[in-house]
Amino acid sequence: MTTIRAYHRPATLDDALALLAQPDVVPLAGGTVLNGLPASTPAEVVDLQALGLDGITRDGAALRIGAMVHLQDLIDHEWVPPLLKDLAHREAPNTIRNAATIGGTIAAADPESELLAGLLAHGAGVTIARPSGPTDIGLADLLADRSELESGLIIAVHVIIGGAGAAARTGRTPADTPIVMVAGVCDDAASPRLAATGVADTPVLIDLDALDDLDPPPDFRGSSDYRRALVGVLGARVIADLEKAGQG
Repeated sequence: MTTIRAYHRPATLDDALALLAQPDVVPLAGGTVLNGLPASTPAEVVDLQALGLDGITRDGAALRIGAMVHLQDLIDHEWVPPLLKDLAHREAPNTIRNAATIGGTIAAADPESELLAGLLAHGAGVTIARPSGPTDIGLADLLADRSELESGLIIAVHVIIGGAGAAARTGRTPADTPIVMVAGVCDDAASPRLAATGVADTPVLIDLDALDDLDPPPDFRGSSDYRRALVGVLGARVIADLEKAGQG
């Protein structure tokens, strides 16, 4: 467990940002990542629990999810799309889901996060608070350039909730973390949005017509070529499932 050398629990976002602007100060959301660091890693933390970032609101076909919403809350909430409910359930066991937050999940950017792939497929954007004011950025852009978080704090996630969703995965066992997973959503966009895990340093949006552009990192579970081939197979499976859902 990380050694906490100082603890802050600000009551306002401005106070939190002022604290986080200091060197070696980190945000504390659910603590599932921070508490998993080696004990030799000291940290001065800013607890975000008192900032009111734990609500879910809806505006037509758009959903605004506060950064401090727990993964279990996504599963339990009536407005959250079925695909995201399923992927939040697969993200971690129940004890972790009741602590881990959606903002912390995005900040951690786990390359094998199925929930992040689902958020990408749902066209997710992120609101980042900075001393100069809030800014919105696409989740895909944030995952591609993590420096966006150096001077700011994730306070909300926005997703498009209409349309059908589907996912397909391949792992060593059904319960194992997938080697490659593909999520897809078909809504009002010109074509389905597809996202994948296991093919880059973070989950990414993919184009089945441009698979040769992917350069998946190999490991003991599969080579780059194997992972690239899996994306094509799983992506086609997701497209077929989305077409069936559209005909139903």
